[in-house]
Amino acid sequence: MEVRVQEAAFDFGAEANAFAACQTGMGAVVTFTGIVRDLAGGLDHMTIEHYPGMTERALRGIAEEAHERWDLGGSLIIHRYGRLDPDEMIMMVAAASRHRKDAFEAAMFLMDYLKSRAPFWKKEVTGDRAAWVEAREADEEALKLWE
Repeated sequence: MEVRVQEAAFDFGAEANAFAACQTGMGAVVTFTGIVRDLAGGLDHMTIEHYPGMTERALRGIAEEAHERWDLGGSLIIHRYGRLDPDEMIMMVAAASRHRKDAFEAAMFLMDYLKSRAPFWKKEVTGDRAAWVEAREADEEALKLWE
């Protein structure tokens, strides 16, 4: 189980390959990468803020819960903060298990909880305007799958 909160960009291919190379006896590795989207058009950039220490503890708690629920050999969470431009990778999760079902479900769980419960604050900057991103009802609905 590895959790990293970082400002620097990451190389998805290198991270996925390094994660998979450390998994022995596993039958499946599932990865997901989130990318900054310009949904409304005109997004200049997004700024992501967090509280160091608190954020890492919260992410470790989410990962620990995934390991309790599913038979995982390993998991990885990478989440960026700071300024991110449209089309940049914002985060990545990976889950490894002997069985694909556990790997897929654990990766989905990690994503759903990161989206709704991880202590990050996102501000979208468009031209001369900046607005904090509000929680989305669909993200909250997704959590019901895991209750």
